[in-house]
Amino acid sequence: MTSIKYLSSSIALATLLLFSGCGESEKAETKVSNNESTKEQFILKFSHVVSSNTPKGKAADFFEKRLEQLSKGRIDVQVYPSSQLYTDNAVLKALKLDSVQMAAPSFSKFGKIVPQLALFDLPFLFKDNEHLHKVQDGKVGQDLKDMITSKGYVALSFWDNGFKQLSTSKKALIMPDDAKGQKFRIMSSKVLDEQFKILGANPQMMPFSEVYSALQQGVIDGQENTNSNIYTKKFHEVQKYLTITNHGYLGYLVVMSETFWNKLPQDLKDAVIQAMNEATLKEREYAQELNKSQFDLIKKYSNETGKLEIIELTSEQKHAWRQAVSKIYPEFYDPNQIGESLIKGALATE
Repeated sequence: MTSIKYLSSSIALATLLLFSGCGESEKAETKVSNNESTKEQFILKFSHVVSSNTPKGKAADFFEKRLEQLSKGRIDVQVYPSSQLYTDNAVLKALKLDSVQMAAPSFSKFGKIVPQLALFDLPFLFKDNEHLHKVQDGKVGQDLKDMITSKGYVALSFWDNGFKQLSTSKKALIMPDDAKGQKFRIMSSKVLDEQFKILGANPQMMPFSEVYSALQQGVIDGQENTNSNIYTKKFHEVQKYLTITNHGYLGYLVVMSETFWNKLPQDLKDAVIQAMNEATLKEREYAQELNKSQFDLIKKYSNETGKLEIIELTSEQKHAWRQAVSKIYPEFYDPNQIGESLIKGALATE
């Protein structure tokens, strides 16, 4: 009965089209449209913790539009910025439950799951943005993503925050010895702890939200952060010296719910990958533009107030810093920490 009913409906439709004067091309378009509408639809919730006008926020919005285009509307991407759904601390569990389908937490949030991501904390490991992205997009980056994927997530792409600079109010940081005895705020990281200890400095683990007041009150002498973080949190207004070192890196890893990924047919998986690759290129552009524009604002503050001295290291001075802190690399050759192959692989990437 079902086949007869379907056949009757088809004949009726064909008769209607014939008497409506539709040509072959219009009938073909109708058939394609009907086929598309009967395919399964998916909702993809993308949760992140920053505002929509940040590099991560803008790239998430780009991804939303591009994937909806590539999937012809079969994937409805819904972006939730500013921790509207989850904080970074909670989102990894939510991904496991498929309560949210995509997120872009900072590397530090994966520390207990895959400690090898601390590779990006190693000081002076990357020569510049080009070298960094070759590492992320090459074998080393794929090995790290595979480690995350083996833990029940789908690791898609690395997104930038930017390279870190050093600031302080105690003594200008020009040579490595200048850091001796100074108290620097760090986030939770064995690598960063060792980085400052090898310099004779005193690392102080502290939540990001407390850094401004700690600098203002002299609880700590200095900190390390990207230009965009320094400017938006006004750290430059409570510091006397800013040294442009580009010594470390802050970034994010875009991950997807494994449950959601496994539901997708191959053509939609391909669309996700293409949209993510395009969004990654955009995000990297946005991050570079933001760090440059906000460094310009920091320089403007320095010039207008005279309260902040900006120090640009010579190649010889930067080499001295690299030599001093790279001594900690072997301490993380243990594969349960970072691993010798990952560290040497990153250094050898060209």
